Amino acid sequence: MSPTGVEMKMELRGIEGRLSHGPSGAVIRTVPPRDNGGDGSSFSPTDLLGASLASCALTTMALIAAKEGLVFGDASATVVKHMVGPPRRIGELTLELRMPPGVPASQRPRLEEIGRGCPVARSLHPEVQVPMRFVWPD
Repeated sequence: MSPTGVEMKMELRGIEGRLSHGPSGAVIRTVPPRDNGGDGSSFSPTDLLGASLASCALTTMALIAAKEGLVFGDASATVVKHMVGPPRRIGELTLELRMPPGVPASQRPRLEEIGRGCPVARSLHPEVQVPMRFVWPD
């Protein structure tokens, strides 16, 4: 295991999953979506990938902005997952990132580059389309 390795555990009871994060003890419940035999009452495993991408893009932008002394405040994102198949898989994760006010126009391209190149985005299979739209306040 690498020095940055993080242990996570998965328990499955029927079709309901329980993911535990080793270092923090945080728990996430998963169930399959309705269109794949589940009840859709929580995140599905593929939903978590979309949520991870949105979280990674915004968090990476905020971390790098802080390190580089760039202005960055509160931001939010919406991700829409599109399944394709067969075989069943994620075909597209469409992100809309609503950016914080007060970021100078000269810094915006750098922050967008950071978001597009976050670790989760770089880890996706090249066949997964990842259009990202950055919405900057006027």
